[in-house]
Amino acid sequence: MASLAVTEQSMVKQERAARTREALIRSAAEVFNREGFSVASLTMISALAGVSNGALHFHFASKAILADAVEEEAVTRLLAVTDAVHPPAASRVQLLVDVTHGLAAALRTDVVLRAGFELSGETSRVPQSDLRECWQMWVEETLKQADAEGHLRPEVAARDVVSAVVAATVGFEVLGARDAMWLSASTVTRFWRLLLPTLVPAPLLADLEAEGARAL
Repeated sequence: MASLAVTEQSMVKQERAARTREALIRSAAEVFNREGFSVASLTMISALAGVSNGALHFHFASKAILADAVEEEAVTRLLAVTDAVHPPAASRVQLLVDVTHGLAAALRTDVVLRAGFELSGETSRVPQSDLRECWQMWVEETLKQADAEGHLRPEVAARDVVSAVVAATVGFEVLGARDAMWLSASTVTRFWRLLLPTLVPAPLLADLEAEGARAL
């Protein structure tokens, strides 16, 4: 019985520690998002999380290590967006459209994801998990597959499409920090209505939905 009680106490401590760590990551994301990495302090973060500075340092030895943890969690959330289930018959171009809608929606509501992207652009530190680079790599791979499947116009170079999509979506992310309309479904839809006719062969265009083919 004594050993069982010790095990239960250990589990309770582990669960409490996990909750504290999650609270610190979210609070750090909120402070980084609001103040910027350079201005943010560990005191601000611990106060928002409702824990002592000592408890914060138990989990994270420095602000840089805490920022790395925010980025790591943000990557997990980005992968949840890019790996979301989509209709089996959907083309890679439609998948790209759908996922850009999903990313914009997630950035509107998920402060950890927003902070992760913002930390990627922070010049005062070297990112451990560069979300903008992760996003670019996903876009590159998706458009490479679209090109291989014949879903891009012959005269269109996939690398040029990557440049346009990444520049636009990262631009929406940056501008959305000040004005949420840049991350709205209507903004993303207008972007794709403008771009799709230049990318996709005319016979395939009618099957694409600029507003997204699935609920996001």
